[in-house]
Amino acid sequence: MRAMTMTNWTLAVEDLPDLRPGPGQMLTEVLACGICGSDLHMRLHGPTQMALRTELAADAEPDPTRAAPFVPERPMVMGHEFCCRVVEPGPGVSGLEPGDVVVSMPGIADAAGVHPLGYSNVYPGGYGEQMLLLGALARRVPDGVSAETAALTEPLAVGVHAVAKSRIVPGESAVVLGCGPVGLAVIAALRRAGIGPIVASDFSPTRRRLAEVMGADTVVDPRETPPVVAWRAAAPSRPELVVFEAVGVPGLLEEAMRLAPRNGRVVVVGVCMETDRLRPMIAIGKELNVQFVLAYTADEFDASLRMLAAGEVAFPAIVTGRVGIDGAPGAFDALADPEAHAKILVVPGRALS
Repeated sequence: MRAMTMTNWTLAVEDLPDLRPGPGQMLTEVLACGICGSDLHMRLHGPTQMALRTELAADAEPDPTRAAPFVPERPMVMGHEFCCRVVEPGPGVSGLEPGDVVVSMPGIADAAGVHPLGYSNVYPGGYGEQMLLLGALARRVPDGVSAETAALTEPLAVGVHAVAKSRIVPGESAVVLGCGPVGLAVIAALRRAGIGPIVASDFSPTRRRLAEVMGADTVVDPRETPPVVAWRAAAPSRPELVVFEAVGVPGLLEEAMRLAPRNGRVVVVGVCMETDRLRPMIAIGKELNVQFVLAYTADEFDASLRMLAAGEVAFPAIVTGRVGIDGAPGAFDALADPEAHAKILVVPGRALS
């Protein structure tokens, strides 16, 4: 099969052996896979993350459910935001047949343990023509839902989870810092939850326009209007405020704490893979509640698929480009320009470079 690999943090397109399903697994054909910002960050900051992983592993208790780590010196096929078509259910898989279109949480298991799809040397992720999925985790995509829309289930679930962990309720308000795919997922989830006003902040005009499509009430360029000033204008009654940090670069966590009012909440959903610095007295003086979040639950993943299938969120509007496998390395570079793209899908059957 054809796939984009990463070896020693370098991207390449290669021909790899075709896959065969083991017990409980099924062979699938990849229909679409979104390029995630975490993959972009891993390519740039992978060595730092590997060093941190080694440091943390020394203190960790033995856990047979912990995902097996990848080795950067060996080829790895990334891609964890996928939609696939079942080709061959393996032994022990029931309820799914060849031709069924499915999504899945990005994990698989075998006799050796648990493997994270998209960050494994053993099991390829979605930037290739084939994947092995665990039958028990696969979810059939409802009829009439495109593969490209279904592939957005995973990134939308990240926003759904962040909103759930924030404990925000109707009558409260939100400021979202950063309108990349993660921030846009948060805005879409906030709007569906009946939250308002929602103030969104980003340097990019293109991403600010997408924030409006997702349901933001006010969008600002922080170089011109501080988000907290926009929030005060949009919410003169000063309802409870939750600040979502959805950028994931050094300095933004402290910025979020500076924006938050006394007794406010800050939710950190952006994945910063670099060392950051902050002044704790900012949060201490305001008695802030700072919540870090990661990924989602199975229920949130399923709920996100239902939202997309029912058209309850405008999230499919984030897709700004599509490439075939040969175009995937270039797409990583193209995503560095926020004016050019928000979300690019790798569509293996697409002859686009």
